[in-house]
Amino acid sequence: MWPGKPYPLGATWDGLGVNFALYSEHAEHVEVALFDHAEDEAPSAQIALPERTGPVWHGYAPGLQPGRLYGYRVWGPYRPEAGHRFNPAKVLLDPYARAVGRPLRWHDSLFGYTIGDPQADLSFDGRDSAAWAPLGAVVEEAFEWGDDRRPAIPWEDTIIYETHVRGISRLHPEVPEDLRGTYLGLSSEPVVEHLRSLGVTTVELLPVQAFVNDRHLAERGLANYWGYNPLAYFAAEPRYAAGEPLAATREFKMMVRALHAAGLEVVIDVVYNHTGEGNHLGPTLAFRGIDNASYYKLAPDPRYYMDYTGTGNTLDPGNPYVLQLVTDSLRYWVEQMHVDGFRFDLAAALAREFYDVNMLASFFKIIQQDPVLSRVKLIAEPWDVGEGGYQVGNFPWLWAEWNGRYRDVVRRFWRGDHGQVPEFATRIAGSADLYARSGRKPYASINFVTAHDGFTLADLVSYERKHNEANGEDNRDGADDNYSTNCGAEGPSDDPAVLACRDALARSFLATLLLSQGVPMLAGGTELSHTQGGNNNAYCQDNETSWYRWDLDDRRRRFLEFVRTMAAFRRAHRAFHRRRFLTGAAEATGRRDVIWWHPAGREMTAEDWQTPRLRALGMLLDGRLLQEVDARGRPLADETFLVLFNAGRAGRFVLPEPPQAWGWEPVLGTEGPVGRRRATALPPGTPLVLKPRSVQILRAIQPR
Repeated sequence: MWPGKPYPLGATWDGLGVNFALYSEHAEHVEVALFDHAEDEAPSAQIALPERTGPVWHGYAPGLQPGRLYGYRVWGPYRPEAGHRFNPAKVLLDPYARAVGRPLRWHDSLFGYTIGDPQADLSFDGRDSAAWAPLGAVVEEAFEWGDDRRPAIPWEDTIIYETHVRGISRLHPEVPEDLRGTYLGLSSEPVVEHLRSLGVTTVELLPVQAFVNDRHLAERGLANYWGYNPLAYFAAEPRYAAGEPLAATREFKMMVRALHAAGLEVVIDVVYNHTGEGNHLGPTLAFRGIDNASYYKLAPDPRYYMDYTGTGNTLDPGNPYVLQLVTDSLRYWVEQMHVDGFRFDLAAALAREFYDVNMLASFFKIIQQDPVLSRVKLIAEPWDVGEGGYQVGNFPWLWAEWNGRYRDVVRRFWRGDHGQVPEFATRIAGSADLYARSGRKPYASINFVTAHDGFTLADLVSYERKHNEANGEDNRDGADDNYSTNCGAEGPSDDPAVLACRDALARSFLATLLLSQGVPMLAGGTELSHTQGGNNNAYCQDNETSWYRWDLDDRRRRFLEFVRTMAAFRRAHRAFHRRRFLTGAAEATGRRDVIWWHPAGREMTAEDWQTPRLRALGMLLDGRLLQEVDARGRPLADETFLVLFNAGRAGRFVLPEPPQAWGWEPVLGTEGPVGRRRATALPPGTPLVLKPRSVQILRAIQPR
């Protein structure tokens, strides 16, 4: 082993050998353990890293080739009461490993203490974990990207499709069987064509960084399906590879290249708020054994962890080397893996420099000035589970945010709750109250009704209670407040009235999402009427509960076509995806970009807004007042539309009088498009009958 260099961190092959570099502030000695094969129970060689530069241990192994498996043993104090948990009997995964060559296999030796009583973590377990520990692999980064180009979809034109790599293709009959549930399955022609037909622009993947399959799940015959339990921030999850684990990196790149060729962006869900090592009783797999006190936020009693994530620990981005780990990882996924952006799980935790959330935290400053990361899509889940962690609307201007307030009010409005109209109008208009400050735009709001976490859309209109018994936690897990309805029957039903109610609600939810200002996010499988049988926390269901079903009956096929139609309508009309916030202010001609209408055919009054039982609302968008230009500075314009939302029973809506329009032409609604034949224009003042739980779009006929 030669001295090597302290940078870059990780195991880096230069064509002649491998440089190893590992950050550990409090270590006293570090060795790299080399394995010839994944089946080996012990390393074939174990060599000390000969140099320490600052807190980085390093050495260079001449002649070492890509494919070699490795881990670390790290010596230092084992004093849990002081925050130190070094144990050289444990082989540790490199936090910078570019690939996981051998996944974790559960065994008691993976724990740094003797498993037993509540004080057990103060004990010391000296059993060797080499036969069971996850191992990193030396990789060659070269890949033939060809003419790969980022689609670079403008934010205002973006439609996100959130999906799971495995779930989308696992049951697809047209995907080759050996590719189903893999990176290559997601990028196969049948799946890509489906995504293109939906009109989505951006595929957002649930976690693809290598993660831990929790022991308690494995012992119950379940698996961590979602992947929010990371361990290797540079490595593609190996279980999604069609080939051997070491093929994961190459196959991920092939997937990105294929999606880019189809004009689709790739955003990945990343989890930098915690790791899969859990609380003080968790295993010693990587960070805990490398330098527990440096990588994690410790409690005032350093035996324990600060837990802002509900998972047992929280990474400490206040440590400059942990912050470097996060940013190095992000840049790696952009530069080497060609992803187009990130969605940050529990992003508020990244802003906790001490205990409080601070949006001027170092992490956000670094992202803003970074020449790579500041140019990709950045999406925050703007909360964590700690005090003061709900930060919707408070992220810096570069960031878009999952708008949880949009989700809640849209659900409550269509469920028929009283008093929802004022906030419903604010949210579908782009949530200016949350995002207009600091120069943010409507597309700062990622609008969604359902996501991977919670009910699917089909279940949102079919269940009033969660049904998570299959998770093995006595139905205690998952959210209790879902703002859902079952339309009169819990779960599956063949009652025509119940099915009609559910179909109407599902279409109204979908229409609202795609007609709202901001960026719509469609949960994968929504268009296929995917159901999880009422399970609103299917994180551990790697089975047909979570996998998308492609065998569509007529009812589900009609809904799929409706989704495609609504998405196409949104794309065709800039009035529904503006770059600027609606103001309602009159210009010199007296026209306004938005006017809110009462079912009686008048503008909404202050008193109307305070009427709790009002369940219908009209939104008139004047497309002539976009006040926007295209990329070459040419003015943009659109037609004028009246969108009617009726969350109540069947009722009349009186159409506005001139000067708003000299006639109204129905074009699209929850019943579907009017058709190629142009319907007879409806005169102003016509009392249009709206069906229960429906949306109707009308085009204004203007004078010549």
